[in-house]
Amino acid sequence: MAHPAQLGFQDAASPVMEELLHFHDHALMIVFLISTLVLYIIIAMVSTKLTNKYILDSQEIEIVWTILPAVILVLIALPSLRILYLMDEINDPHLTIKAMGHQWYWSYEYTDYENLGFDSYMVPTQDLTPGQFRLLETDHRMVVPMESPVRVLVSAEDVLHSWAVPSLGMKMDAVPGRLNQTAFMISRPGVYYGQCSEICGANHSFMPIVVEAVPLEHFENWSLLTLEDA
Repeated sequence: MAHPAQLGFQDAASPVMEELLHFHDHALMIVFLISTLVLYIIIAMVSTKLTNKYILDSQEIEIVWTILPAVILVLIALPSLRILYLMDEINDPHLTIKAMGHQWYWSYEYTDYENLGFDSYMVPTQDLTPGQFRLLETDHRMVVPMESPVRVLVSAEDVLHSWAVPSLGMKMDAVPGRLNQTAFMISRPGVYYGQCSEICGANHSFMPIVVEAVPLEHFENWSLLTLEDA
């Protein structure tokens, strides 16, 4: 969950988000080093009147400042490509959930069960209970088992939406007539909040996403109770 005046990302709750945080820190250190070097060169150029003909016209310097940026780009590109392929990996998911975007709410269908599905609406401000977050809480949470690969099929019925949960490193567009898929595995139990990340209309900011990760035994009990209520 994000906090007021927070500068960094939310705490990672999945292996993919942990990799994204490591890559962010790696790229940021490279940016800091380049910025420091450029700032030093600017200050040196402004603060001194000395000139050196070997610096003004030097074949060796030309070679260095051509090869060095290429090496830096490779150091950024290789980890980035690795994470992109990791995010596309879907190996033997234990559970498949279909998330359908509507104007303006989400509906979830657990495709491994016969009649397990529900709509998820935002809880109005006047109906919130103590401890619930305004504009983020829903009447029905997407409950998943922790430490289990979960595949999410994402689509929309009307306009473009986007299913996104920052702490899980998830963001997948919901396109009408198209079925996109993504996968995640949550490392620890908890409640993780997200929002539609596509400007989908007047109530775009009122269709939150709440994922609740519980131990497998609790998930089985929840699914049985939900099926009985249905």
